[in-house]
Amino acid sequence: MLTTLYVRDLAVVAGAEITLGAGLTVVTGETGAGKSLLVDALLLLGGARADATLVRSGAERAEVSAEFDLAASPAARAWLREEALDDGEHCNLRRVLAAEGGSRAWINGRPVALTQLSALAAHLLEIHGQHEHQALLQREQQLALLDAYGAHSVTLAQVRELAQRLRALAREAATLGDGTERDARLALLAHQCEELERWALPDERLAALEAEQRRLGHAERLLAGSAALVDQLEGDDGMRNRLARAAAELARLAEIDADLGASRELLDAALIQIGEAGSALAHYAEARDLDPDRLAEVDAHLQHLHDLARKHRCAPAELPDVLTQLRGEHECLHGAGARMDALARERDALTREYDSAAAALGVARQQAAQRLGAEVSALMGTLGMPGGQLQVALEATAPGAADAQGRERCEFLISTNPGQAPRPLRRVASGGELARISLALEVSMLGLDDVGCMVFDEVDSGIGGAVAEIVGQKLRALGRVRQVLCVTHLAQVAAQGHAHLRVSKHSDGAATRTQIETLDVAGRRDELARMLGGVSITPETRAHARAMLEQAQAR
Repeated sequence: MLTTLYVRDLAVVAGAEITLGAGLTVVTGETGAGKSLLVDALLLLGGARADATLVRSGAERAEVSAEFDLAASPAARAWLREEALDDGEHCNLRRVLAAEGGSRAWINGRPVALTQLSALAAHLLEIHGQHEHQALLQREQQLALLDAYGAHSVTLAQVRELAQRLRALAREAATLGDGTERDARLALLAHQCEELERWALPDERLAALEAEQRRLGHAERLLAGSAALVDQLEGDDGMRNRLARAAAELARLAEIDADLGASRELLDAALIQIGEAGSALAHYAEARDLDPDRLAEVDAHLQHLHDLARKHRCAPAELPDVLTQLRGEHECLHGAGARMDALARERDALTREYDSAAAALGVARQQAAQRLGAEVSALMGTLGMPGGQLQVALEATAPGAADAQGRERCEFLISTNPGQAPRPLRRVASGGELARISLALEVSMLGLDDVGCMVFDEVDSGIGGAVAEIVGQKLRALGRVRQVLCVTHLAQVAAQGHAHLRVSKHSDGAATRTQIETLDVAGRRDELARMLGGVSITPETRAHARAMLEQAQAR
């Protein structure tokens, strides 16, 4: 329930704080005074598009905030908990519009996106104006109203879930492809895996093969160079013989001076190292021979590796990873046939479940359509449309994929005069008729949701007299189970309110401001007299206003 509404610098409202209670609160005032600004303020809190022109002239920003009591709004409390925005049994919505454009929103003092503000407001407010009446012309909205009236949420949720699961199965089957495409892909994968298994090498083996190619490719140079080095080390005038002569001379000198002993040891060690190097080079030259066949094998292997790398668009070292991926795909597709069979069985079972749930939903909709049509038709007679009838027609959808909305579509048919054939509501209803049908639907659907506050913006447009009084009575009846805020220009409706707000406009010649005040009994009587009598208010008009108010409040 809306308990407090605060408005600052919105259009011509400099500042207003309104306390609201349960029941029907009516809002009246002269034409152009700004009665609908209250509705505009609530629309902004509901996430409506921000318009910088709504900021009062000369102000930097406009602000709208509202306090709600959530005691009777479990859905709103659940939403707030889920979004981690809960703050006890009360909730504050706030929105600020900047004069230069743009807006910001808060829930319980925490910044939120407009989508979050809108989602929460849907649990707190229902606003019915000319735009909302137009929504009745949409067939999707008509089906949603029928399902809400029939309390089909559980069955509809089951139908939607089954339809989603069937769509998911169809998407998976599409990824697996048909049998011909799958077999062709399997053959290609098998060939690619066979190639990679034959030629691809891990890093260390690839490095070894590349080293072997370099060695075999330069075998002649390696052998010739090794032989030349052996000759330089071991030949008659080679390094080893010259070093041996130097070592012998140093030995003789060391016998004379012992300080040369360290140099002699180093020279002897060098002689040993030179001998080992010569032996190793000689062994290398003897052990190596040219092997053109092996070189051809190595070259061919590396060529295959580079060809495969270009084919798979990767480096040769990455080919083992490619092989792993292709093996995985091959294994997946190899089991695709079995998976397709399993999908077919699962699809058949889900289709049977869907058909059963959709059929149950269809039966429930047919029953609810008859009840809703009869109930709204009866209310239409009391709302100034005698003999009018509403029929809720259901038509089957074309056979095909499972539909999340079920197997039916809905159309509201209206007959406004006795004997007239029903025609689609979207083709024949006027604005006033739409407003009254909307009200009849709201009365018919009392108690079907826990939205605490319902707002009607001039729902009585286009009517008067006894019909206006009946509309007021219906709104008062709504007020017994819901908080109702109604902007009206009819005294017959205003008299039915449990509380009364008057909007008035004042100007000092430099600026114009709107004032919103809560009326007491005397103020209500005077306001009703103004609405009845216009410019000239006579004692008879005041008496009529007093009698109207007393009669309405006595109910």
